[in-house]
Amino acid sequence: MEDKDLARIFENAFPNTLDTTVRWHDDGKSAKSKRHKTGNDDDGHLDGAQSFIVTGDINAEWLRDSTNQLAQYQSLAKKDKKLERLILGAINTQAEFVIESPYCNAFQPPPPSEVPPVSNGQDDSVHPAYEPTRVFECKYEIDSLANFLALGNQFYKSTGSKDFMHNRWYLAVETLLEVLEEQAKPTFDSKTGNFQGNEYLFRRRTQAGTETLNLGGMGNPLKGDTGLIRSAFRPSDDATILGYFIPGNAMMAVELKRAAEMLKVVGKGELAKKLQARGESIEKGIWEHGVITHKRYGEVFAFEVDGYGSSILMDDANLPSLLALPVLGFTKREDKVYQNTRKMILEQAGNPYFLEGQAFGGIGGPHVGLQHPWPLSRLVQAMTSDDDDEISDALKAVRSSSRLGLVHESIHVDRITDYTRSWFAWANSVFAQTILDVA
Repeated sequence: MEDKDLARIFENAFPNTLDTTVRWHDDGKSAKSKRHKTGNDDDGHLDGAQSFIVTGDINAEWLRDSTNQLAQYQSLAKKDKKLERLILGAINTQAEFVIESPYCNAFQPPPPSEVPPVSNGQDDSVHPAYEPTRVFECKYEIDSLANFLALGNQFYKSTGSKDFMHNRWYLAVETLLEVLEEQAKPTFDSKTGNFQGNEYLFRRRTQAGTETLNLGGMGNPLKGDTGLIRSAFRPSDDATILGYFIPGNAMMAVELKRAAEMLKVVGKGELAKKLQARGESIEKGIWEHGVITHKRYGEVFAFEVDGYGSSILMDDANLPSLLALPVLGFTKREDKVYQNTRKMILEQAGNPYFLEGQAFGGIGGPHVGLQHPWPLSRLVQAMTSDDDDEISDALKAVRSSSRLGLVHESIHVDRITDYTRSWFAWANSVFAQTILDVA
């Protein structure tokens, strides 16, 4: 790599997950291996590798973050058995999380790790209830479940290994499908018009509107028969305004169909049919309800919709995002609707969270504020561009903002030294993936 500064950041970022965030790993082979008590199979135990991957400066595992943190190692796993066991363990551990608390997004260390749980310091009221020694936070985000599928899909594609496809993983997939079925229901019964509520409710005692759901913890009403799936929160952990979050639905559609193909190979035809049908239904719903006509940009993907005709036009730096739709595999870069959307969200006239200043610019979001764009967005911009100058500018912007040799969560538009999170493994992993992608 000719740019020595980029090379040094890559040298730091690529191994960052392995160096700093593998809080516990049991390869499942040693005599001292401990069984993870679950209480959901025949003898109440699960054998096999287990891995607990924390997000960085928070001692908890997010399904979304951990999948992305491991992504740059997937292509190496076939030739490196230790990496293969680590990722296999991560899949097994995520499966247990999904089985026990499928509506939750972040989890405590598994009991066999003997790593003590920590409190998130919040006052939350959540239905379904969860065990706080097992769950760090319980914000229902559709992309968390999509990332669980993605971790297995990537592993199978890279290694061809079927070791993770056991009864516990199948149960986790069935549990995921149950959540999707529940969250496809409208707020009002489609036949009678009667209010029918929702299986998931979240209320937090907070002064930040983005940290809780209105209407008694349910969120704004959604129309039925759209094919779309409700998401109470975004991948930024901020509440959705209109619950049909399009990037999350797009990722779920892709990963469901990928998993279906994988399941066909192992003879799980009926389960594969369920995943394929749900994936196709979501994809159809996105094109029917998630594409709107903008008077300036033409047909574009909305960020969120409600099925009644209302939409939110914006993008957020966190993945999945509208900018990342080709990276997710939902659409091709050259797709006209995507190109219109990309133009819209990469300028202030079209995206209220496209933030620029004297020192840094990019897409941000409400999670940190209106003066802190995220380097993640510039990395995704590079991965979705065919323009060498645009790619170079994006990488230079991230390089200039990474003065400690690692990638931060967000950067102040006018002060490079004003950043959030010096230790944020997800961003470092996406930097590594970007360099590998554009190299």
